[in-house]
Amino acid sequence: MKYIGAHVSAAGGVDKAVGRAVDIGANAFALFTKNQRQWQARPLDDGVIDAFRRACEAHGFGPDQILPHDSYLINLGHPEAEGLAKSRAAFLDEMQRCEQLGLTLLNFHPGSHLRKISERECLKIIAESINDALSQTRGVTAVIENTAGQGSNLGYRFEQLAEIIEQVEDHSRVGVCIDTCHAFAGGYDLTSREATRATLDEFARVVGMDYLRGMHLNDAKSTLGSRVDRHHSLGQGNIGSEGFIAIMQDERLDGIPMILETVEPAIWGEEIAWLRAQQRA
Repeated sequence: MKYIGAHVSAAGGVDKAVGRAVDIGANAFALFTKNQRQWQARPLDDGVIDAFRRACEAHGFGPDQILPHDSYLINLGHPEAEGLAKSRAAFLDEMQRCEQLGLTLLNFHPGSHLRKISERECLKIIAESINDALSQTRGVTAVIENTAGQGSNLGYRFEQLAEIIEQVEDHSRVGVCIDTCHAFAGGYDLTSREATRATLDEFARVVGMDYLRGMHLNDAKSTLGSRVDRHHSLGQGNIGSEGFIAIMQDERLDGIPMILETVEPAIWGEEIAWLRAQQRA
């Protein structure tokens, strides 16, 4: 089964995100468990935690259908001690929030070397950061999102993701989320069914399908290999429709949350319905 949804707002409390997912016909969703542009946040209170868990149960959302995202401020590969410590503390807090909510996945961007250390050293620091968080939590998988490769961000090549995973001590609690816009900007062709299958085959060879724990389904305003992160609505960008049809028809991608982060929330319901229809096309 394909779990398809969008990254919905948690304004007013994380429990409110569940209803917003239901309203667009989703059977998966993503959310921020705190303000994504602030380092500090109030702890989750018991009432909100209970309301979230009850809403998920009432609407049939299991943990494998929910892909929370951490703060954009966090850089787990930060080359400076102060910035790294701050990022690691914030990431641990995000993991602990997932624990409290009964969630089993946490999606995050791997990190940036800021042109102050080598790529290899930065990838090592990212893996150490993941190990640090996993050692202090239980039951939550760290899900690395591939990036577009803007600036000094790492994780835009499958080989970089594999290098991080290789250095994580508990392979059962690390995974990958493929963002289609990021992959395209990073140089992976998704413009036809054949090219998309070849890209997924390459991921399977370099990283391994067992590590794929989620996807972000976004078309791209940016061009192939541009390393520019600019999302677009499905079928309206440089990827086009054929790649998303191939994704919907690939059984290897069953059972993971597939999340829209496209640019027009008003049409998310239509995009979800279109994606579902492609499974039978």
